[in-house]
Amino acid sequence: MQKKRLLTGLQPSGALHIGNYFGVLKPFADMYESYESFLMIADYHALTTLKNPEELRENIMGVARDYIGVGVDPKKAVIFQQSNVPEHTELTWIFNTLITMPFLELAHAYKDKEARGLEMNVGLFDYPVLMACDILLYDTDVVPVGQDQKQHLEYTREIGTKFNNAFGETFKLPNEQILKTVAVVPGTDGKKMSKSYGNTIPLFGTKDEIVKAVMSIVTDSGGESPTNVYNIHRLFRSEQELGPLYKANKGNYRASKEALIEDVERVVAPMREKRDSISDADVKKILKVGGEKARERASKKMADVRNKIGVTL
Repeated sequence: MQKKRLLTGLQPSGALHIGNYFGVLKPFADMYESYESFLMIADYHALTTLKNPEELRENIMGVARDYIGVGVDPKKAVIFQQSNVPEHTELTWIFNTLITMPFLELAHAYKDKEARGLEMNVGLFDYPVLMACDILLYDTDVVPVGQDQKQHLEYTREIGTKFNNAFGETFKLPNEQILKTVAVVPGTDGKKMSKSYGNTIPLFGTKDEIVKAVMSIVTDSGGESPTNVYNIHRLFRSEQELGPLYKANKGNYRASKEALIEDVERVVAPMREKRDSISDADVKKILKVGGEKARERASKKMADVRNKIGVTL
């Protein structure tokens, strides 16, 4: 039986955190062998916020290492850079001629960034369209996403449907796969963990960096147990195990944080060691092979698209 196709991706916009791990990397590592899997480094998406070329290059290499560090075998998944497949941006222009500005103005992510006073470049506004291209180019069946990304999949399906209605059946409409228990990973301040909020626990940080982040978790001094600490801790241990631990340390927030540090380090240390063993040459070879495989598939889809819209003579 032919495997269904799965695609996911991460922006190389900075060091990954445990929210990225539980929201994207761990679910992917657990399921990717059951699918024909494509794992994208979304470097063009990162340009909406990152303007430092040397930092971007370093981050691209870092994300590739991150994928392998968490257990992904590059021989069993296509790991590739978005920028190595120019069909992504070509298809974005075609989709842009089909959709309206009011349609994009309704995007939650756009409105959230606008509300936070960020400079709204066109890339941030058009982000859902490029994401739709990332997914639809590969006839993707399943996209694992966090709850906050669900609307992007709805946009993807609607954009694909618009094209299919205008030019004939072309794009498969994907389904999202959301793991409800870790759909939104809380940060050190109780909000969603995000680099832009500065409330992260680094995934591959040193133990000292992990200690610093965990000790900075905001606690409610009036409560019996530190809610923010517990909400992160339950990602690492079952609630049945945590119940007695937090009861025994009632009111002792430092002890709860120290227990969380031990559990984070227990999970992260082996992955950090594996990640550090991967050379630059290994990464470049993996991305070259992956890029060739991804472009081969994307170019076939774009040949069909060009023919249907009428630019192929």
